[in-house]
Amino acid sequence: MEKGVLTLANRIGDFLSVSQDGYAIFSAEDKLIGCNQAYADFMCMDLEPIIGQSFSQLMRLAHEKKQGPYIETKDMESWLTNAQNKRRSQEFRLFEVDHTNGSWYLISEQTLPSGEVLLQAKSLCAQKDIERKLSEHIHELTDLALTDELTRIANRRSFIGSVKSEINLYKRNHHTFTFCLLDIDYFKKINDTFGHQVGDTVLRQLCSLVSGTLREYDLFGRIGGEEFGVLLRNTQATEAYDIMNRLRDKVMNSAFNTPSTPVNITLSIGLVESWMKCSFELLYSQSDIALFRAKKNGRNQVAAINKVQSI
Repeated sequence: MEKGVLTLANRIGDFLSVSQDGYAIFSAEDKLIGCNQAYADFMCMDLEPIIGQSFSQLMRLAHEKKQGPYIETKDMESWLTNAQNKRRSQEFRLFEVDHTNGSWYLISEQTLPSGEVLLQAKSLCAQKDIERKLSEHIHELTDLALTDELTRIANRRSFIGSVKSEINLYKRNHHTFTFCLLDIDYFKKINDTFGHQVGDTVLRQLCSLVSGTLREYDLFGRIGGEEFGVLLRNTQATEAYDIMNRLRDKVMNSAFNTPSTPVNITLSIGLVESWMKCSFELLYSQSDIALFRAKKNGRNQVAAINKVQSI
């Protein structure tokens, strides 16, 4: 039996000597009884000299040399007092610490009834890298879900969601906004004449122009095809009419596609101001009535619904 225990202890020692995780045992008096090479590497210290050192001595040395666990404090004694209050406060503790080399470690402390502490320091570099990549991937997927692939502005789903949020905000604080529908005049003719690739280029360049013209806090999205939506925050219809007219004029006097094959376009725009019982569907239908009026009256113009119809 005794021989078996010794054999097991030796095998455990063999595993600890090659483990990439740091292991250390502190006595009830908080002096380092033993550790493996990985723990010495974690502390950025030589293995043999640190045996017998107290926890406080090791931490002071790490702070002084700015090597090992990163200790951000100007008052080391207060830091040590706080650390000592936490040590052995629970039978098992698990927490993260960052390292002076920029990596992260997961530290676990298992306390025996005798007061001895078994400490494990496990590198989180691989895990943190996976978390970072996962976070970036989620961000990319979210961006794809909310962004129109061609024009890189808000897609229909994202735009409608933002407008609905703005409607709820308006009904709480009564900050007026104006909803606008923009449609490119005779866009089909551009595709038929120059091809869909040129048409796509025109759409992208138009969206860039509109985004650069609107205020940062306004909403802009592609509803479908050559139709776009704009929500002008804190803006009444009369002011919105002037803003949209300036945008329409800017588009009319701009050349799209390429300098060698310029394409000129115009916009028809319909707009309606918010009201207390409005919804996205009602805003869309009313601005669509105004848009139809703009097209019927000759296109390349802005039309507004001054009084909400049939609501």
